Amino acid sequence: MRDPVKNDLINGAKKPSSNNKHVKVWCDGCYDMVHFGHANQLRQAKQFGNYLVVGVHTDEEITLHKGPPVFNEKERYRMVRGIKWVDEVVEGAPYVTSVATLDKYNCDFCVHGDDITLTAEGVDTYAEVKSCGRYKECQRTPGVSTTDLVGRMLLLTKCHHSLNDELTVENRERALSLSTDHEAVSPWTRVSRFLPTTQTIMQFAEGHMPAKDDVIVYVCGAFDLFHIGHLCFLEEARKLGDYLIVGIHSDQVVNEYKGENHPIMSLHERVLSVLAYKPVSEVVIGAPYTITKELIERFNVQIVANGSRIASHELPGEPDPFNVAKELGIYKEIDSGSDMTTNMIITRIIEHRREFEKRNQKKERKELEAYRALQAFKNDKKGGGDTESAIIKIDLKNVQ
Repeated sequence: MRDPVKNDLINGAKKPSSNNKHVKVWCDGCYDMVHFGHANQLRQAKQFGNYLVVGVHTDEEITLHKGPPVFNEKERYRMVRGIKWVDEVVEGAPYVTSVATLDKYNCDFCVHGDDITLTAEGVDTYAEVKSCGRYKECQRTPGVSTTDLVGRMLLLTKCHHSLNDELTVENRERALSLSTDHEAVSPWTRVSRFLPTTQTIMQFAEGHMPAKDDVIVYVCGAFDLFHIGHLCFLEEARKLGDYLIVGIHSDQVVNEYKGENHPIMSLHERVLSVLAYKPVSEVVIGAPYTITKELIERFNVQIVANGSRIASHELPGEPDPFNVAKELGIYKEIDSGSDMTTNMIITRIIEHRREFEKRNQKKERKELEAYRALQAFKNDKKGGGDTESAIIKIDLKNVQ
């Protein structure tokens, strides 16, 4: 019988019981451009035990096995540490997961999504721990991947956002070459639309109301392609009080003040990304551009915080959205200590466009070959096999 976590993307993984309160769980990965799909995998993994250790690979290892990462290793270490289900981060974790690594960090087993991860040589990175029975699975979040996000950004090079214009033939072909193929497509990397549910949002939410005496802090913005600058800002904002509410602007509002093809991620994708982080207590979905007196009173906001480094959401010709907070004397500017912006991430992608296009295409071919091998394994088992028991090795001649 399959583990209940395997089929529990909507209802959540199994709840920890009294007999697993000392169980330490290991996860590892690249965690590049850390998104809500990564966070959801870690959320599910945590529910197999009580303490979650996450190993994050170095830039060198990722480049060898997959191609260049978008975020550098220091950024990725910090981002993973900020996720609310993570108890400990191991920097520079080996790309291939071994029993020795699990033993070194006193972990009972490792948990990974139900996709196949391969080395540069085409070997399953979890082969050893699978063989030893120290491997469990949770379900991959459909509709989001780092490959997909890179593909969305690469379309910004020549195709800008317009409600009336369609993608050019050139950009349609580029989008397909980055993430999909009509004839042969990896089920793990392909572009598919994320379908949000209230249950998924509830799983990510902290789930408690502020206490009577809590100092409530409100911030707002796009929080597109959630990055180290966002995390640093939210951490500083949380220090101002006890309960942090994050207003997340709608796609239409973000496009009005950022233009082009922004936002890269949809409103619900951005909501889940923000909710995954430790400083955040609550979000307002589709928050108004202007912070009104009604909003301040509705949420009993005592402090409205804004970043001091970059004017990130100003609409030309519109009044200052923070006017009311300033008049009430509750407005504060904070220095996050980070200059990172969403545009800087997009610039990284565009400057290395050819490298990322090549990386994404090769990753797609490797995953497709692994998927075919997995289907062959399942057929040999007459429907009884799955990725949790499959040890896959592919012929790299088929992915050149």
